[in-house]
Amino acid sequence: MVGTGSTSKTPSKRRAWPHAAAIVLLLGGLAGCSYSDHAAEPAAAVQSTPAPTASSAAKPALSGETVRDSFGNVDFYTTAAGDTLEAVAKAHKLSEAKVAGFNGLQPGTPLTPGTRLRLIPAGPVPGAKGAATVDANGIPTGYTIEPEDSLAGITYRFNLTEAQLAEANKVPFTYEKGNVFFIQAGKVIQLQKKPVDSRSGSGTEVNNSFGQTVFYTTVDGDSFDSLGYKFRSTTAQILLYNPSLAADQPLPAGTKVRLIPGALKIEGAQGTFTADANGIPLTYTTAPGDSERQVSFRFGVTDLRAANRPSKGTGGAWYEFTDLPAGELAPGQTISVALDKPINNPER
Repeated sequence: MVGTGSTSKTPSKRRAWPHAAAIVLLLGGLAGCSYSDHAAEPAAAVQSTPAPTASSAAKPALSGETVRDSFGNVDFYTTAAGDTLEAVAKAHKLSEAKVAGFNGLQPGTPLTPGTRLRLIPAGPVPGAKGAATVDANGIPTGYTIEPEDSLAGITYRFNLTEAQLAEANKVPFTYEKGNVFFIQAGKVIQLQKKPVDSRSGSGTEVNNSFGQTVFYTTVDGDSFDSLGYKFRSTTAQILLYNPSLAADQPLPAGTKVRLIPGALKIEGAQGTFTADANGIPLTYTTAPGDSERQVSFRFGVTDLRAANRPSKGTGGAWYEFTDLPAGELAPGQTISVALDKPINNPER
């Protein structure tokens, strides 16, 4: 964990310069927050392919049944009269060779009506060699990561985008550099969302100046899962930020839910803060061992340096560090955590 340095360090008068990459939030560890606090076993939707819009030049669309995952991706197709491997592959934006390979067939093999075709690999592939669990319809629901796995391999094998994989696991994004965030051998990740009420997610949001939701007021139909998928927060995190809530209790309409640690002190962000009348954090006073990354995470800040621009020049933030490479901040500094109320140090 970055940001647990010794308090005996002498602050160095160094300034922060702009990043090429955005600050990575959510890398900080909070006890009890994991991807395995919910089991995803949604029932896949079985439906017929919609009829095409009439066109004299267009060939008839496939009319067989499809089996879709929780994101609407088609994983299986049952053939109808007149279907060919080429037509099935083209309709689902795959090569004929891939569809044939997924099903142990040769390209050009005639299809019998009622044949259930796989549109995803049948088993391990390079970059995704671990074990998967599937539901009654054959849709993969969970996966155990193996060494040498990659995001590309996992998303290819399970017919998902990186954004869908992140949503299924209630995180803002997936990340694999150095195997330090998402792709970790032995971790069990979710591949599907659990069903949520169609009424969920329409409550009132209170955002900070970075556009991050700090508070959400629930409506009928909301649940820990619906909040998690919408705001990319695990159930464990929501419970930690809201001690009055319980995992085995429903979320009544009108419940104001905090979606950032805020008042909760976390490792690497142990200082005090001020807030406006709506509870949106405005300023923060650093404590020994604090780091940019953890302060940003605690208050839902996406660019801490932009909120603390120097008054002169185009340099980075004015605040000081005890350990610049690690992003460890010198203690006792009052800095801004609001983009619309920046603190500009007149001496910089």
